[in-house]
Amino acid sequence: MILAAEKGDITTIIGGIAPNWGPFGSLGNEARVMIEVVMAIAILICLGIAIWGAAKQRIGATALRDTFSAEQGKGLIVAGLTGVFIIGSLGTLFTIVYGMAV
Repeated sequence: MILAAEKGDITTIIGGIAPNWGPFGSLGNEARVMIEVVMAIAILICLGIAIWGAAKQRIGATALRDTFSAEQGKGLIVAGLTGVFIIGSLGTLFTIVYGMAV
C-alpha cells in the first residue's frame, strides 16, 4: 500500500504561495512557516467566499428569481477572487517595495 502524502510536507502544500523572502530573510524557519500557513488559510477562506458567492448568485438568479441575492453573489465572487490575488501577491509586493527602498 502506498500512501499519497508519505513524502510530502507543509512545503509541498503551500510552496506555491510562499513569498520570496527578500526583506524577511532574517526570520527564523518557524516564523516563515507560520506566515505561509496563515497565507494559505486566508487564500482558502477567500476561495470559500468566492464559491459561496457563485452558489448564491446561481440560486438567486435561477431558482428564487431573487435579483438582490444574485447581485450579492456577484459581489462575493469579486471580493473572494480579489482577496486571493492580493494575498497571493503580498510576497512579491513586499519584495518590490523593499528593493525600491534599498
